Amino acid sequence: MKKILTIISLGLMMAAMSCTKEESTQNEKGFGTISIDMALEDQTRTVTDDELRSSASVKIYKADFSGLVRSYTYSEMPSSLYLVADNYRVDVEAGEAVKAAPATASWDSKSYKGSKEFQIVAGQTQTVQVEAKVNNAVSCISFDQTVADNFNQGYTFTINVDGDETRQLVYDASKSGAEGYFIVAGLVEPSFNWTFTGTLAKDGSAFTKTGTIKNILPGKLYKMNLKYTVKDGDLVFTLMVDYSTDNIDDTIIFEPVSTGLAASSPFEIWAKRATVHADVDPSESEGKTIQFAYSSNGTNWSTVDGVSDGEGAWKAVLTGLNPATKYSYKLMIDGAQVGDPLEFTTEAAPNLPNASFEYVSEVKDGGYYKFYDPDCSVEEGKTKFWGSGNGEGSEGVNGSASMGVVITDIDKNDKIDGNQSLLAKNGEKLGMLTAGNIFTGDFVELIVGDKNGGKVNFGRPWTSRPSAMKIWCKYTTGKMDIVNGSPAGESLVKNQTFDRAQIKFAIGTWDYKTYGGSKNAPVQVNTLDPKTFWDYYTDPSTIANGDLIIYNDGYSVNRAAKVTATTTGWIQYTIPLDYRNLNAYPTHVLVSVSASQYGDYFSGYSGSKLWVDKIELVYE
Repeated sequence: MKKILTIISLGLMMAAMSCTKEESTQNEKGFGTISIDMALEDQTRTVTDDELRSSASVKIYKADFSGLVRSYTYSEMPSSLYLVADNYRVDVEAGEAVKAAPATASWDSKSYKGSKEFQIVAGQTQTVQVEAKVNNAVSCISFDQTVADNFNQGYTFTINVDGDETRQLVYDASKSGAEGYFIVAGLVEPSFNWTFTGTLAKDGSAFTKTGTIKNILPGKLYKMNLKYTVKDGDLVFTLMVDYSTDNIDDTIIFEPVSTGLAASSPFEIWAKRATVHADVDPSESEGKTIQFAYSSNGTNWSTVDGVSDGEGAWKAVLTGLNPATKYSYKLMIDGAQVGDPLEFTTEAAPNLPNASFEYVSEVKDGGYYKFYDPDCSVEEGKTKFWGSGNGEGSEGVNGSASMGVVITDIDKNDKIDGNQSLLAKNGEKLGMLTAGNIFTGDFVELIVGDKNGGKVNFGRPWTSRPSAMKIWCKYTTGKMDIVNGSPAGESLVKNQTFDRAQIKFAIGTWDYKTYGGSKNAPVQVNTLDPKTFWDYYTDPSTIANGDLIIYNDGYSVNRAAKVTATTTGWIQYTIPLDYRNLNAYPTHVLVSVSASQYGDYFSGYSGSKLWVDKIELVYE
């Protein structure tokens, strides 16, 4: 299993610098010229040479660990560069690990790493070659014939790192003998956790076995062969760890550091928290207190203890910060400042416009409201941020209101904040449920035919990253008296299944050209076409999402904690955002409120009512 990747050749050539005064000075100081080329020899790779070349990371350090000298991606590296005569080390990383959002578990996406020391001697030319080898922890699981003989089809072997489902692969019979690649570099004493599940052929009983392989390392191959022992009625396996450095490199490359602050990624700076970093030579940190001090005015400094993040790397999470504020921070060793301070500015923390639904305009002769007012004296009241299934009235697009059914209204008597609340109330037309709703976006059109439906464009421009949404709700409902459809696998029984409300909340980078909407509301849903019922749990452009389902007894599920309540009172729910991508900024926000979870299928209780008021975005 030859996994060696010879990735880089460094030709270190002394230049004949005699043509200019600058060149003469360089020659006197003993500068050398480095030219870099790559030769890729791993024949099992699924990516091309050009792909690895373009993304490879090349870093040159002083050999005495005094600091980083040069850092490039291969595609951006000049054809030649000067280095003064000295001792150096070059580190090379390529493959999956250098991507902005790497796949931490994959069947074919490998990571490579290698290192080599070299010396530039004035007047001499030499070549340095670096072997960058597979740097993943590699699994190879095979099923003995006894497993197939004694278990029904469908048995699986699930393996992950430290219980993290984002670092997980599932082996079935078709994957027997396949290699899986896990990024584990930087983790502290990671372990492989595994679970075998199957159904015994002899009696149909369920069989499960679990185990752990502790302290797995990058550059190691972990082979496991599973056998079923009929005599003992047990599943046994043999484990072989391949420590051969000719096959997979078992060396963790130490990356030297110089003492001082290291810049944070922009994505680590939030509205009310920030992660800061420093590089500290181990010889300078042993037995000493490493801290970060920070201030917004340069005089009142707060300190927080640093946490070791690997060999020479330290970090700290600063909390309780003010949004849209510039901060200075500095590295402290045993109470003394080391090096120069750096700065960052926190993100802004805006709330959704018209979040208490105070600003509305009545559609003449329509008997319903739009949730903005072009003549409003308050700027956020002029903004068309919210849409509803009522339609857009005077703008020429009518929804349920054109059929005489008003499903989104205001209530001046029952409220939490301001002068009124929003009331989403179900209706019925021609045996079809019309679910009360409010959403960020636009109602596009009403579809009337053999089946009635509508098109809606969801989303509004947005750039901030909140952690949660608080929302006041009051919900009254009953058993579904209208059932026209349901999602696959969901059983709705007329006059037996209780209706329930649903609130969706998400931020993402949705492109209207892909999702069928408009620039200001990019995600289009056609209620007559279930293929457009977008699932943000699996959507690749969703950065973070959360949702809330309110039952008839007031309880909530999903990413909002359960509450004790009745259907007659107001409840404040908190919907946390689950971030799946921490290396992106959103372009749009989506909020969708419906009095019936299955309103898109025209099923629910015709009398369901959902009051909504005082939405607040939380930034922590």
